[in-house]
Amino acid sequence: MQTGTVKFYDESKGFGFITPDEGGNDIFVHATGLAGSPIADGDKVEYEMGEGRKGPCAINVQKK
Repeated sequence: MQTGTVKFYDESKGFGFITPDEGGNDIFVHATGLAGSPIADGDKVEYEMGEGRKGPCAINVQKK
C-alpha cells in the first residue's frame, strides 16, 4: 500500500486528489475507489494504484 495526504476531496461530486508521501504527481481518487469511511481534505490515507477510464487513479483508499 502507498500512503499520502488528501489534497482535495469534494464529497458532493465524488472525486478529489491525493498527494503521495513519496512525491510525484497528485493521484486522482473517485468515490468508487474508497474502501471505508469517507475521506476529507488533509486526511492521511493508504491506497493502491489502479487504472481508471482516464488514466491512473487511487483504489482501495482508506484512512490511515
